[in-house]
Amino acid sequence: MKKKLGKLSLALLTTTIVLAGCGSNAGQNANSTSNSSASNSGSNNTASSNSGSNNTASSNSSASTQALQPVDLTWYFPLPAVPADMQSVEDAVNKITQAKINATIHMKPAAFGDYTQKMNVIVASGEESDIIWTSNWNFDYAQNVAKGAFIPLDDLLAKYAPDVQKSMPSFVWDATKVGGKTYGLPDYQTVTNREGFKIVKSFADKYSLDTSKIKKITDIEPFLAAVKKGEPGKIPFALDQRGVFGGMLHTFGLEGIGGLGTVNFSDPSKVTDMYETDAYKQYLNTMHDWYTKGYINEDAATVKNANDVIKTGNVVSVFHNVLSADAVANAKATLGDIVLAPTTDFFASTGTIITTMQAISKTSKNPERAMMFLNLVNTDKELYNILAYGVQGKHYTLGADNTVQVNADAGYAPNAAWVFGNTFNALLTPGKTADIVGQVEKDNESAQASPLMGFIFDVQPVSAEIASVTAVVNQYGPPLNTGTVDPAKTLPEFISQLKSAGIDKVIAEMQKQLDSWKAAK
Repeated sequence: MKKKLGKLSLALLTTTIVLAGCGSNAGQNANSTSNSSASNSGSNNTASSNSGSNNTASSNSSASTQALQPVDLTWYFPLPAVPADMQSVEDAVNKITQAKINATIHMKPAAFGDYTQKMNVIVASGEESDIIWTSNWNFDYAQNVAKGAFIPLDDLLAKYAPDVQKSMPSFVWDATKVGGKTYGLPDYQTVTNREGFKIVKSFADKYSLDTSKIKKITDIEPFLAAVKKGEPGKIPFALDQRGVFGGMLHTFGLEGIGGLGTVNFSDPSKVTDMYETDAYKQYLNTMHDWYTKGYINEDAATVKNANDVIKTGNVVSVFHNVLSADAVANAKATLGDIVLAPTTDFFASTGTIITTMQAISKTSKNPERAMMFLNLVNTDKELYNILAYGVQGKHYTLGADNTVQVNADAGYAPNAAWVFGNTFNALLTPGKTADIVGQVEKDNESAQASPLMGFIFDVQPVSAEIASVTAVVNQYGPPLNTGTVDPAKTLPEFISQLKSAGIDKVIAEMQKQLDSWKAAK
């Protein structure tokens, strides 16, 4: 779950390349996020066909529940929009939590765009709260750990949620550690990235595209040329103003750090300014060549979201960094039937994992019960599916194929099951099968883990420089990253302006922190 550079704010930029997963845009890199990347952070990429309550999941028997004193817990989390009928869902949630852990949950959703500001106010004021959703792209996990907003969870997890700990690969937990301690419980979903092209199947078939021969981005060019020649009005390759370099770093043998730095797989101890890498030059030259030849949409530098281009129905291919086992099913609503042409194997990094997490606030008076609740959310399938889809019969029904049929007019359709907990407990949605879900979980377990797993860059020491660098990226990024301008002329000027803004100091700080992290590890 989940799942995106030129237009991003400072808060987003600092996680852009780390987030190279998350796939939040259906046709672009997730630097955003993002992986979406978000953005995607992510979509509900996984689902389970099991709908009943897991009665063995609760850490408390009926007898022990009776011994627990009643408590109230607040839970803050973001959604695309605040549902109109939260009350029905909260009531249904509390029927379960009151019976199993004697806790009443007060659900506090906020729109994605408002969430960070809202939570900054709550944390700064010292207001009492219990569970707080956090990530590397919205209400930043590492920064709030540094501020002391969250408590360590290691002992609580071991005592109240051992099954949750066992449900995820060890490298997932490695990604959550700050100073050797875990402060966030991941909402388990697709934690892998695999970069490559999504291509509309009818055109791949028509032009006899052999996807197995596409190993690097330039391998697809003969296909783009054929589409350009034979399909007037179609867009061979769609981009928005962010471009896709951040989402194809692994294709170039790189891994991102903090949205501005990279390390090479051949030497993961050396941090380099991403804009001065040979890979970035190659990317810009390729995009400019494709733009000049008419393969890329002419308005790419001004389009904020590639989905707006995809909605026209004229897009033939895109590049994405989350080609998970369910990518074909996920694309049906946007691109239609597609084929995949991966340019990397499955891999996992800190940024692909900490995209959606639950933390316990330092102001919580009931951290033990908060962890009991998080355990319940991640092990009780009935509870999780109420959170994901609402009340059965009101907010959704089960179709003939036992998949969720959402009633969009009933007041609860968050379309963000990955915000709440383990998405492998979710009911199947149209286009998903149990086989696909099982494959996603296998890919998680077999993915290659980053050598930098668990390293999180702290932006605070160079926040002023990052703000200045961001302004330069906002100016030069869109035309460069979309191939709209000639990099031979513009890239040297861009790099010069970045240096004037202080990017060398930022990279030096990244190197310092990476060296310290490696030494401590």
